[in-house]
Amino acid sequence: MNWLIPFVIAFFFYSKDKELLVDIFLFKSIMIVTGAVVGVLFLIYYFKAIQDKYLIEGLIAGLSWLAILILLDLLILLPLAGIGIKTYFIQTGLRYLIVPITSTGMGVILDRKCS
Repeated sequence: MNWLIPFVIAFFFYSKDKELLVDIFLFKSIMIVTGAVVGVLFLIYYFKAIQDKYLIEGLIAGLSWLAILILLDLLILLPLAGIGIKTYFIQTGLRYLIVPITSTGMGVILDRKCS
């Protein structure tokens, strides 16, 4: 869902001719903020079901999520955007590191709070 919601929202910023309707930097900022909001909401929901080992759970969740995001992008986004893997990782893929950073950080905070 963290990938799907920003993906669907992105369609509203493109014309029927696949032209971006807003400044590229505004678009990328909106996508990053949207992904962050959705991601944090899902992490809050996820951690409610966890009883211990928050750091490990956060790390596993973040790395799993990172792998899924990259895989979906490689299968769907790259063919749609027509960009190479190197360009993708420079422009987008590297930004996904925020996912395991956030989930692990939440795990650290919860471990400290509950110990």
